[in-house]
Amino acid sequence: MSSRSTGNVREMTGGEEAPAEDESSALAGMHPRPQFARPGWVDLTGPWGFAHDDVDCGLDAGWYDQPQPFDRTIIVPFPPESRASGIADTGFHPVVWYRRAVRLAAGQRAGRVILHFGAVDYRATVWVNGHLVARHEGGQTPFHADITTALLPGDSEQVVTVRAEDDPFDLTQPRGKQDWKRDCHAIWYKRTTGIWQPVWLETVPPIHLTELLWTPDTVAVRFGLRVRLNRTPDRPLRVRVHLSQDGIVIADDTWIASKSETERLIGLDRGSAVMERTTFFWTPEHPNLFEAEVTLLDGDEVIDTVFSYAGLRSVGVADRWFQLNDRPYYLRMALEQGYWPESHLAAPDEAAMCREIELTKALGFNGIRIHQKVEDPRFLALCDRLGLIVWGEMASAYVYSDEGFARYTREWIDVVRRDASHPCIVAWVPYNESWGVPNVGINATEQAAVQALYHTVRALDPTRPVIANDGWETPVGNIFGVHDYTFDAAVLAQRYGTSEAVAHTLAHIQPSARRILLLDIARGDTPVMVTEFGGISYAPATDEKWYGYGTARTPDEYLDRFSSLVGALLASPAIAGFCYTQLTDTEQETNGLLTEDRLPKFHPETIRAILNSPPVAIPAAVLAAHREKTRADTGVGDGVAIPGETPSA
Repeated sequence: MSSRSTGNVREMTGGEEAPAEDESSALAGMHPRPQFARPGWVDLTGPWGFAHDDVDCGLDAGWYDQPQPFDRTIIVPFPPESRASGIADTGFHPVVWYRRAVRLAAGQRAGRVILHFGAVDYRATVWVNGHLVARHEGGQTPFHADITTALLPGDSEQVVTVRAEDDPFDLTQPRGKQDWKRDCHAIWYKRTTGIWQPVWLETVPPIHLTELLWTPDTVAVRFGLRVRLNRTPDRPLRVRVHLSQDGIVIADDTWIASKSETERLIGLDRGSAVMERTTFFWTPEHPNLFEAEVTLLDGDEVIDTVFSYAGLRSVGVADRWFQLNDRPYYLRMALEQGYWPESHLAAPDEAAMCREIELTKALGFNGIRIHQKVEDPRFLALCDRLGLIVWGEMASAYVYSDEGFARYTREWIDVVRRDASHPCIVAWVPYNESWGVPNVGINATEQAAVQALYHTVRALDPTRPVIANDGWETPVGNIFGVHDYTFDAAVLAQRYGTSEAVAHTLAHIQPSARRILLLDIARGDTPVMVTEFGGISYAPATDEKWYGYGTARTPDEYLDRFSSLVGALLASPAIAGFCYTQLTDTEQETNGLLTEDRLPKFHPETIRAILNSPPVAIPAAVLAAHREKTRADTGVGDGVAIPGETPSA
């Protein structure tokens, strides 16, 4: 692969293991925040002490300062319900504790020491050497703590203790597809409690970089960059950004930072050799990226450096199409549960993440809808680098409450802030099938909640479309997603085969016994997509328990049904794309194109040939016109792939 596909490996890897542990890290390799990577980070994944606290006595008993209760070993970041963790206990355990001893080298203490958690489900309390350093609510989002003042002197062992609380019966708590019953039922899966994303330490100077937000501008061929510091500097500092592609410098810019937050527009060198021999734009077919080095300086003295990257691309909606880089782009997506048989919400390793993305592309999909979870930043970074579109979603609650809505909104804000710089993410999905707002069809409060979260996400990120309530009962949105699990291709054609048919379906048909649109909103030019369909179950091991939306008994029967359903949607001039259910078998569901171990059930080329028939919705003449418009607007012409054409890779 070229550097545009793989990135600068030196800058994305290099985590040091905590010297107090001899065992290797469970997920060593990429930096846990690939778009904000500091060298010299200390990887704390691997063995930790562990204890269940079913009667919730640990706080009163002072477990945060005692080693005795931790009589078991867990492999972090795998949840204790999973086999990969070494615990494999799927019972009801609302409170769990972790303990890890770490020794820091002298160089790792030459500044402020920051302890990071990628995600802990659901409420986390953290102590270092018995001192409380952090509390966090939200099972899908990261948090950190400055633990410098809690550290013991010299080369003493530093003890990190974590208490995680995750009520399995609280249906107002964001849970995604985690089951509240002892055994998995219907479409619900085993629970994930506690730590399920990486834990790491890093050393930073007293004033340092904390956040980067890249905003691409494909018309002006530039990036907006927002840089945040941990505090306002005592005197003006300088920020320097160095952007390169394939080793060629594209931009080198420096400006003054006198406040804790600063913004800059960074133009790219359009006359460089890179511009002449390739395109700047990011697409799934050509996932071009710019490697970034961001440095904070005091005069000429380097204070802090982080490595990042960015992709130049735009997304939007117009004329009933989804658009990528101001051109119609037909979305062929798969529903991705992001669930692993051995490790649940946590992927086994980075190789497994990479293989899943490569298999998805090999099957002919250009995107995935991450379903009911917030993916690991490393997975998103691989989607950026390998070229796979992502719809960002979060774990929903199941019933509505005022407090549940408040905490759901807070966590969504953190999700958007964490992931807004990823070029692979092209849309946000705050709600799915009215989960968390079950009475939205008739309840004004829940309708207002959906509208409020839609506008909140749009305010945080006006550059991406928002699908407010995917599936049905949406009161607002930039794309209308419909879930339709009919097994009859003729019915799909009848419902979506023409613009008139789509209008009739939106207004009068209830494919899942729910209205599609609420509050008499009009379609106008809003794109319509069938964002869940198919769900055909095929389990070669016929004694397996399965759940799906219908079954096929033989491979030929499956492929016939799959081909007819996909063909009905590709033949429609009135929809902007689709999302097939689903990519992988998951727990009792055997309706994946891959098994739960990510093995193809059918030859990928067979599926690819079906998926990649040209869509009727975007005529070739329209694509040609948009090619000319891009050339006129940006000066970028030859070598720019036309999104929407059948991909070649």
